[in-house]
Amino acid sequence: MLYELNEFKKAAMLPAHLWSEAAGLFLNILPKERNPLGRAFSAGNEFLERTTRHYVKPEFGIDHITIKINGRPKKITITEETVFDRPFCNLRYFKRSSSKINFGSNDPNILIVAPLSGHHATLLRDTVRTLLPDHNVWITDWKDARLVPLIDGPFSLDHYVDLLLEFVSFFKGNVHIMAVCQPVVPVLMATSYLGMIDSPHQPRSMILMGGPVDARINPGAVNLFAQEHSIEWFERNIITKIPKYYPGAIRSVCPGFIMLNGFMALNIDRHQEASVDLFKHLVQGDMETANAHRSFYDEYRAVLDIPAEYFMQSVDRIFKKFDLPLGRMTFRGHPINPEFIQKTALFTIEGERDDISCPGQTYAAHRLCKNLSSYQRDHYVQPGVGHYGIFNGKRWRNEIKPRIATFVRQFN
Repeated sequence: MLYELNEFKKAAMLPAHLWSEAAGLFLNILPKERNPLGRAFSAGNEFLERTTRHYVKPEFGIDHITIKINGRPKKITITEETVFDRPFCNLRYFKRSSSKINFGSNDPNILIVAPLSGHHATLLRDTVRTLLPDHNVWITDWKDARLVPLIDGPFSLDHYVDLLLEFVSFFKGNVHIMAVCQPVVPVLMATSYLGMIDSPHQPRSMILMGGPVDARINPGAVNLFAQEHSIEWFERNIITKIPKYYPGAIRSVCPGFIMLNGFMALNIDRHQEASVDLFKHLVQGDMETANAHRSFYDEYRAVLDIPAEYFMQSVDRIFKKFDLPLGRMTFRGHPINPEFIQKTALFTIEGERDDISCPGQTYAAHRLCKNLSSYQRDHYVQPGVGHYGIFNGKRWRNEIKPRIATFVRQFN
Protein backbone atom coordinates (compact mmCIF):
# COMPACT_ATOMS: atom_id res chain seq x y z
CA MET A 1 0.00 0.00 0.00
CA LEU A 2 2.92 2.39 0.58
CA TYR A 3 3.55 2.90 -3.11
CA GLU A 4 -0.12 3.28 -3.98
CA LEU A 5 -0.60 5.89 -1.24
CA ASN A 6 2.36 7.89 -2.54
CA GLU A 7 1.01 7.65 -6.09
CA PHE A 8 -2.38 8.87 -4.83
CA LYS A 9 -0.67 11.84 -3.15
CA LYS A 10 1.10 12.76 -6.41
CA ALA A 11 -2.16 12.51 -8.37
CA ALA A 12 -4.04 14.57 -5.78
CA MET A 13 -1.44 17.34 -5.98
CA LEU A 14 -1.41 17.44 -9.78
CA PRO A 15 -4.21 20.05 -10.15
CA ALA A 16 -2.42 22.40 -7.74
CA HIS A 17 0.83 21.86 -9.62
CA LEU A 18 -0.77 22.61 -13.00
CA TRP A 19 -2.38 25.72 -11.54
CA SER A 20 0.98 26.90 -10.18
CA GLU A 21 2.62 26.36 -13.59
CA ALA A 22 -0.13 28.35 -15.31
CA ALA A 23 0.10 31.13 -12.72
CA GLY A 24 3.87 31.15 -13.15
CA LEU A 25 3.53 31.88 -16.87
CA PHE A 26 1.41 34.92 -16.03
CA LEU A 27 3.55 36.14 -13.13
CA ASN A 28 6.74 35.91 -15.20
CA ILE A 29 5.53 38.61 -17.58
CA LEU A 30 4.92 41.10 -14.77
CA PRO A 31 7.73 43.57 -13.96
CA LYS A 32 9.14 42.70 -10.55
CA GLU A 33 12.10 45.06 -10.20
CA ARG A 34 9.98 47.80 -8.61
CA ASN A 35 7.06 45.69 -7.46
CA PRO A 36 7.67 43.91 -4.12
CA LEU A 37 4.08 42.65 -4.07
CA GLY A 38 4.57 41.00 -7.45
CA ARG A 39 7.76 39.36 -6.23
CA ALA A 40 5.92 38.06 -3.16
CA PHE A 41 3.14 36.54 -5.29
CA SER A 42 5.74 35.00 -7.61
CA ALA A 43 7.73 33.61 -4.67
CA GLY A 44 4.64 32.07 -3.11
CA ASN A 45 3.64 30.53 -6.43
CA GLU A 46 7.13 29.02 -6.89
CA PHE A 47 6.94 27.61 -3.38
CA LEU A 48 3.64 25.89 -4.33
CA GLU A 49 5.08 24.63 -7.62
CA ARG A 50 8.14 23.12 -5.95
CA THR A 51 6.08 21.54 -3.17
CA THR A 52 3.79 19.75 -5.63
CA ARG A 53 6.40 18.85 -8.26
CA HIS A 54 7.48 15.30 -9.10
CA TYR A 55 11.27 15.48 -9.27
CA VAL A 56 12.94 13.42 -12.00
CA LYS A 57 16.55 12.33 -12.35
CA PRO A 58 18.72 15.30 -13.41
CA GLU A 59 21.50 15.07 -15.95
CA PHE A 60 25.14 15.35 -14.96
CA GLY A 61 25.29 18.26 -17.38
CA ILE A 62 29.09 18.48 -17.49
CA ASP A 63 29.85 19.43 -21.10
CA HIS A 64 33.23 21.08 -20.54
CA ILE A 65 35.86 22.02 -17.98
CA THR A 66 38.44 24.79 -18.07
CA ILE A 67 42.05 24.12 -17.09
CA LYS A 68 45.19 26.21 -17.12
CA ILE A 69 48.12 25.14 -19.26
CA ASN A 70 51.23 27.33 -19.14
CA GLY A 71 49.15 29.88 -17.26
CA ARG A 72 46.52 30.14 -19.99
CA PRO A 73 42.93 28.81 -19.70
CA LYS A 74 42.01 25.97 -22.04
CA LYS A 75 38.54 24.57 -22.61
CA ILE A 76 38.29 20.78 -22.50
CA THR A 77 35.16 19.15 -23.93
CA ILE A 78 33.45 16.46 -21.81
CA THR A 79 31.27 13.77 -23.37
CA GLU A 80 29.50 11.02 -21.43
CA GLU A 81 29.89 7.44 -22.59
CA THR A 82 28.25 4.29 -21.25
CA VAL A 83 30.95 1.63 -20.92
CA PHE A 84 28.73 -1.07 -19.41
CA ASP A 85 24.94 -1.20 -19.43
CA ARG A 86 23.76 -3.65 -16.79
CA PRO A 87 20.20 -4.20 -15.53
CA PHE A 88 20.72 -2.27 -12.29
CA CYS A 89 23.63 0.01 -13.15
CA ASN A 90 25.54 1.72 -15.94
CA LEU A 91 29.25 2.37 -15.80
CA ARG A 92 29.54 5.93 -17.09
CA TYR A 93 32.74 7.52 -18.42
CA PHE A 94 33.39 11.25 -18.72
CA LYS A 95 35.62 11.47 -21.76
CA ARG A 96 37.88 14.51 -21.94
CA SER A 97 39.01 15.80 -25.31
CA SER A 98 40.61 18.83 -26.91
CA SER A 99 41.47 19.44 -30.53
CA LYS A 100 44.38 21.73 -29.62
CA ILE A 101 46.40 19.89 -26.98
CA ASN A 102 47.43 16.39 -25.94
CA PHE A 103 45.64 16.33 -22.63
CA GLY A 104 45.43 13.86 -19.77
CA SER A 105 46.67 10.65 -21.37
CA ASN A 106 48.79 9.79 -18.32
CA ASP A 107 46.34 10.97 -15.65
CA PRO A 108 45.15 8.45 -13.03
CA ASN A 109 41.93 6.52 -13.61
CA ILE A 110 39.37 6.96 -10.83
CA LEU A 111 36.25 4.81 -10.53
CA ILE A 112 33.71 6.55 -8.29
CA VAL A 113 31.25 4.15 -6.67
CA ALA A 114 28.17 6.25 -5.98
CA PRO A 115 25.85 5.32 -3.10
CA LEU A 116 22.82 3.15 -3.78
CA SER A 117 20.82 4.69 -0.95
CA GLY A 118 17.97 6.60 -2.57
CA HIS A 119 19.64 9.42 -4.48
CA HIS A 120 20.87 9.31 -8.07
CA ALA A 121 24.58 9.30 -8.87
CA THR A 122 24.14 12.87 -10.14
CA LEU A 123 24.28 13.94 -6.48
CA LEU A 124 28.05 13.51 -6.99
CA ARG A 125 28.17 15.97 -9.88
CA ASP A 126 30.52 18.30 -7.99
CA THR A 127 32.70 15.31 -7.09
CA VAL A 128 33.04 14.39 -10.76
CA ARG A 129 33.54 17.94 -11.98
CA THR A 130 36.28 18.63 -9.42
CA LEU A 131 38.22 15.45 -10.27
CA LEU A 132 38.04 15.87 -14.04
CA PRO A 133 40.85 18.41 -14.55
CA ASP A 134 43.52 15.90 -13.53
CA HIS A 135 41.85 12.46 -13.55
CA ASN A 136 40.08 10.14 -15.96
CA VAL A 137 36.72 9.64 -14.25
CA TRP A 138 34.15 6.83 -14.31
CA ILE A 139 31.09 6.50 -12.06
CA THR A 140 28.49 3.87 -11.20
CA ASP A 141 25.18 5.29 -12.40
CA TRP A 142 22.52 3.29 -10.55
CA LYS A 143 19.15 2.63 -12.17
CA ASP A 144 15.80 3.13 -10.49
CA ALA A 145 14.61 -0.35 -9.47
CA ARG A 146 11.03 0.48 -10.46
CA LEU A 147 12.27 0.57 -14.07
CA VAL A 148 14.06 -2.81 -13.93
CA PRO A 149 11.78 -5.68 -15.06
CA LEU A 150 11.39 -8.59 -12.68
CA ILE A 151 12.82 -10.91 -15.33
CA ASP A 152 16.25 -9.32 -14.69
CA GLY A 153 16.32 -11.05 -11.32
CA PRO A 154 17.17 -9.86 -7.82
CA PHE A 155 19.95 -7.54 -6.70
CA SER A 156 21.60 -8.48 -3.42
CA LEU A 157 24.84 -7.55 -1.68
CA ASP A 158 26.54 -10.40 -3.56
CA HIS A 159 25.23 -9.02 -6.87
CA TYR A 160 26.61 -5.59 -5.89
CA VAL A 161 30.08 -7.06 -5.33
CA ASP A 162 29.80 -9.04 -8.59
CA LEU A 163 29.17 -5.76 -10.40
CA LEU A 164 32.15 -4.05 -8.76
CA LEU A 165 34.43 -6.94 -9.67
CA GLU A 166 33.32 -6.71 -13.29
CA PHE A 167 33.85 -2.95 -13.43
CA VAL A 168 37.24 -3.05 -11.68
CA SER A 169 38.45 -5.86 -13.96
CA PHE A 170 37.81 -3.59 -16.96
CA PHE A 171 40.82 -1.49 -15.89
CA LYS A 172 43.21 -4.46 -15.53
CA GLY A 173 44.69 -3.07 -12.31
CA ASN A 174 45.17 0.49 -13.57
CA VAL A 175 42.50 2.17 -11.43
CA HIS A 176 41.89 3.90 -8.11
CA ILE A 177 38.46 3.19 -6.61
CA MET A 178 36.60 5.82 -4.62
CA ALA A 179 33.60 4.83 -2.49
CA VAL A 180 31.31 7.61 -1.26
CA CYS A 181 29.24 6.73 1.83
CA GLN A 182 27.20 3.51 1.57
CA PRO A 183 29.47 1.63 -0.91
CA VAL A 184 32.54 1.59 1.37
CA VAL A 185 31.54 -1.88 2.59
CA PRO A 186 30.95 -3.44 -0.89
CA VAL A 187 34.20 -1.84 -2.11
CA LEU A 188 36.12 -3.29 0.84
CA MET A 189 34.52 -6.67 0.14
CA ALA A 190 35.43 -6.60 -3.55
CA THR A 191 39.00 -5.46 -2.87
CA SER A 192 39.42 -8.09 -0.14
CA TYR A 193 38.25 -10.80 -2.51
CA LEU A 194 40.65 -9.65 -5.23
CA GLY A 195 43.46 -9.71 -2.67
CA MET A 196 42.49 -13.17 -1.49
CA ILE A 197 42.77 -14.63 -5.01
CA ASP A 198 45.80 -12.40 -5.74
CA SER A 199 44.09 -11.02 -8.82
CA PRO A 200 46.10 -8.87 -11.26
CA HIS A 201 43.06 -6.55 -11.28
CA GLN A 202 43.49 -5.25 -7.73
CA PRO A 203 43.02 -1.44 -7.61
CA ARG A 204 46.10 0.65 -6.98
CA SER A 205 44.34 2.49 -4.17
CA MET A 206 40.93 2.87 -2.60
CA ILE A 207 39.53 6.07 -1.15
CA LEU A 208 36.76 5.43 1.39
CA MET A 209 34.68 8.49 2.22
CA GLY A 210 32.15 8.76 5.04
CA GLY A 211 30.90 5.17 5.13
CA PRO A 212 29.81 2.63 7.78
CA VAL A 213 32.79 0.25 7.87
CA ASP A 214 32.06 -0.28 11.58
CA ALA A 215 28.68 1.17 12.53
CA ARG A 216 29.24 0.33 16.22
CA ILE A 217 31.64 3.25 16.56
CA ASN A 218 30.25 6.63 17.64
CA PRO A 219 26.69 5.66 16.60
CA GLY A 220 24.47 8.40 15.20
CA ALA A 221 20.74 8.62 14.50
CA VAL A 222 20.91 6.24 11.50
CA ASN A 223 22.81 3.59 13.47
CA LEU A 224 20.54 3.86 16.52
CA PHE A 225 17.40 3.64 14.37
CA ALA A 226 18.66 0.41 12.81
CA GLN A 227 19.45 -1.05 16.22
CA GLU A 228 16.12 -0.08 17.77
CA HIS A 229 14.00 -1.73 15.07
CA SER A 230 13.90 -5.41 14.22
CA ILE A 231 14.62 -6.69 10.74
CA GLU A 232 10.96 -7.79 10.64
CA TRP A 233 9.92 -4.18 11.31
CA PHE A 234 11.89 -3.02 8.26
CA GLU A 235 10.31 -5.76 6.18
CA ARG A 236 6.78 -4.77 7.26
CA ASN A 237 7.10 -0.98 7.21
CA ILE A 238 9.69 -0.11 4.56
CA ILE A 239 9.57 -2.75 1.84
CA THR A 240 6.79 -2.60 -0.73
CA LYS A 241 6.09 -3.78 -4.26
CA ILE A 242 6.21 -1.70 -7.44
CA PRO A 243 2.72 -1.08 -8.93
CA LYS A 244 1.83 -2.95 -12.08
CA TYR A 245 1.99 0.06 -14.41
CA TYR A 246 5.79 0.43 -14.04
CA PRO A 247 8.38 -1.69 -15.91
CA GLY A 248 9.57 -3.12 -12.59
CA ALA A 249 6.06 -4.27 -11.65
CA ILE A 250 5.83 -6.50 -8.55
CA ARG A 251 9.53 -6.06 -7.70
CA SER A 252 10.06 -5.58 -3.96
CA VAL A 253 11.87 -2.33 -3.18
CA CYS A 254 12.69 0.21 -0.55
CA PRO A 255 10.99 3.24 -2.16
CA GLY A 256 13.07 6.33 -2.78
CA PHE A 257 10.41 8.55 -1.20
CA ILE A 258 10.83 6.65 2.08
CA MET A 259 14.59 7.23 2.02
CA LEU A 260 14.09 10.91 1.18
CA ASN A 261 11.72 11.34 4.12
CA GLY A 262 14.32 9.71 6.35
CA PHE A 263 17.10 11.98 5.12
CA MET A 264 14.92 15.06 5.58
CA ALA A 265 13.90 14.00 9.08
CA LEU A 266 17.54 13.88 10.21
CA ASN A 267 17.78 17.66 9.74
CA ILE A 268 14.16 18.78 9.46
CA ASP A 269 14.78 22.21 11.03
CA ARG A 270 17.52 22.98 8.51
CA HIS A 271 15.34 21.97 5.54
CA GLN A 272 12.39 24.02 6.81
CA GLU A 273 14.65 27.01 7.32
CA ALA A 274 16.01 26.61 3.79
CA SER A 275 12.46 26.75 2.37
CA VAL A 276 11.70 29.94 4.30
CA ASP A 277 15.00 31.43 3.14
CA LEU A 278 14.14 30.63 -0.49
CA PHE A 279 10.93 32.63 -0.16
CA LYS A 280 12.84 35.57 1.36
CA HIS A 281 15.54 35.53 -1.33
CA LEU A 282 12.93 35.47 -4.10
CA VAL A 283 11.08 38.42 -2.57
CA GLN A 284 14.36 40.30 -2.16
CA GLY A 285 15.39 39.54 -5.73
CA ASP A 286 18.52 37.65 -4.60
CA MET A 287 18.46 35.26 -7.54
CA GLU A 288 22.01 33.95 -7.11
CA THR A 289 21.20 32.50 -3.68
CA ALA A 290 17.77 31.33 -4.86
CA ASN A 291 19.33 29.50 -7.81
CA ALA A 292 21.77 27.73 -5.48
CA HIS A 293 18.79 26.51 -3.42
CA ARG A 294 16.95 25.38 -6.55
CA SER A 295 19.96 23.50 -7.85
CA PHE A 296 20.55 21.65 -4.59
CA TYR A 297 16.94 20.66 -3.91
CA ASP A 298 16.18 19.72 -7.52
CA GLU A 299 18.92 17.13 -7.03
CA TYR A 300 18.17 16.22 -3.43
CA ARG A 301 14.46 15.54 -4.00
CA ALA A 302 15.06 13.34 -7.07
CA VAL A 303 15.20 9.77 -5.74
CA LEU A 304 15.25 6.18 -6.94
CA ASP A 305 13.93 2.90 -5.54
CA ILE A 306 16.40 0.43 -4.03
CA PRO A 307 16.10 -3.35 -4.61
CA ALA A 308 14.71 -4.90 -1.44
CA GLU A 309 17.29 -7.70 -1.28
CA TYR A 310 20.20 -5.29 -1.15
CA PHE A 311 18.50 -2.86 1.24
CA MET A 312 17.52 -5.55 3.74
CA GLN A 313 20.93 -7.24 3.67
CA SER A 314 22.63 -3.88 4.20
CA VAL A 315 20.49 -3.11 7.24
CA ASP A 316 20.93 -6.60 8.66
CA ARG A 317 24.63 -7.28 7.96
CA ILE A 318 26.13 -3.77 8.14
CA PHE A 319 23.97 -1.88 10.66
CA LYS A 320 22.62 -4.65 12.90
CA LYS A 321 25.03 -7.60 12.89
CA PHE A 322 28.27 -5.71 11.98
CA ASP A 323 29.45 -8.69 9.94
CA LEU A 324 32.49 -6.97 8.36
CA PRO A 325 34.26 -5.69 11.51
CA LEU A 326 33.38 -8.90 13.39
CA GLY A 327 34.93 -11.10 10.68
CA ARG A 328 31.66 -12.74 9.64
CA MET A 329 31.14 -11.15 6.22
CA THR A 330 30.99 -13.50 3.24
CA PHE A 331 30.74 -13.17 -0.53
CA ARG A 332 29.37 -16.08 -2.58
CA GLY A 333 30.28 -18.37 0.32
CA HIS A 334 33.84 -17.04 0.60
CA PRO A 335 34.87 -15.42 3.89
CA ILE A 336 35.80 -11.76 3.44
CA ASN A 337 39.00 -10.79 5.23
CA PRO A 338 40.50 -7.32 4.56
CA GLU A 339 43.85 -8.64 5.81
CA PHE A 340 44.29 -9.97 2.25
CA ILE A 341 44.52 -6.37 0.99
CA GLN A 342 48.23 -5.80 0.56
CA LYS A 343 48.62 -4.23 -2.89
CA THR A 344 45.86 -1.60 -2.69
CA ALA A 345 46.67 1.56 -0.72
CA LEU A 346 44.00 2.96 1.62
CA PHE A 347 42.90 6.55 2.19
CA THR A 348 39.94 7.16 4.54
CA ILE A 349 38.14 10.51 4.73
CA GLU A 350 35.57 11.66 7.29
CA GLY A 351 33.64 14.83 8.07
CA GLU A 352 33.94 16.25 11.56
CA ARG A 353 30.16 16.88 11.74
CA ASP A 354 28.96 13.85 9.79
CA ASP A 355 25.74 12.62 11.41
CA ILE A 356 25.07 9.83 8.88
CA SER A 357 28.40 7.97 8.97
CA CYS A 358 29.85 9.45 12.12
CA PRO A 359 33.61 10.04 12.62
CA GLY A 360 35.48 6.84 13.39
CA GLN A 361 33.25 4.52 11.37
CA THR A 362 35.28 4.89 8.17
CA TYR A 363 38.64 5.04 9.94
CA ALA A 364 37.87 1.51 11.19
CA ALA A 365 39.01 0.22 7.78
CA HIS A 366 42.62 0.73 8.89
CA ARG A 367 42.15 -1.71 11.75
CA LEU A 368 40.78 -4.32 9.33
CA CYS A 369 43.44 -3.82 6.65
CA LYS A 370 46.23 -4.99 8.94
CA ASN A 371 48.79 -5.88 6.29
CA LEU A 372 49.17 -2.47 4.71
CA SER A 373 52.33 -0.54 5.54
CA SER A 374 52.23 2.96 7.01
CA TYR A 375 53.27 4.25 3.58
CA GLN A 376 50.18 2.64 2.03
CA ARG A 377 47.65 4.31 4.30
CA ASP A 378 46.37 7.77 5.16
CA HIS A 379 43.43 9.31 7.01
CA TYR A 380 41.90 12.77 6.99
CA VAL A 381 39.08 14.39 8.99
CA GLN A 382 37.71 17.54 7.37
CA PRO A 383 36.86 20.13 10.04
CA GLY A 384 33.53 21.89 9.92
CA VAL A 385 31.67 19.71 7.41
CA GLY A 386 28.87 17.19 7.63
CA HIS A 387 28.17 14.21 5.42
CA TYR A 388 27.66 16.02 2.12
CA GLY A 389 30.55 18.41 2.69
CA ILE A 390 33.13 15.68 2.19
CA PHE A 391 32.24 15.29 -1.50
CA ASN A 392 30.49 18.55 -2.36
CA GLY A 393 31.19 22.25 -1.86
CA LYS A 394 34.14 24.54 -1.26
CA ARG A 395 35.93 22.43 1.34
CA TRP A 396 35.65 19.36 -0.88
CA ARG A 397 37.10 21.31 -3.79
CA ASN A 398 39.78 23.24 -1.90
CA GLU A 399 40.86 20.91 0.90
CA ILE A 400 39.81 17.29 0.31
CA LYS A 401 40.24 16.83 -3.43
CA PRO A 402 43.89 18.06 -3.45
CA ARG A 403 44.72 15.47 -0.77
CA ILE A 404 43.11 12.74 -2.85
CA ALA A 405 45.03 13.83 -5.96
CA THR A 406 48.33 13.74 -4.04
CA PHE A 407 47.59 10.32 -2.52
CA VAL A 408 46.50 8.79 -5.83
CA ARG A 409 49.61 9.96 -7.65
CA GLN A 410 51.82 8.26 -5.09
CA PHE A 411 50.46 4.93 -6.29
CA ASN A 412 49.76 5.59 -9.95
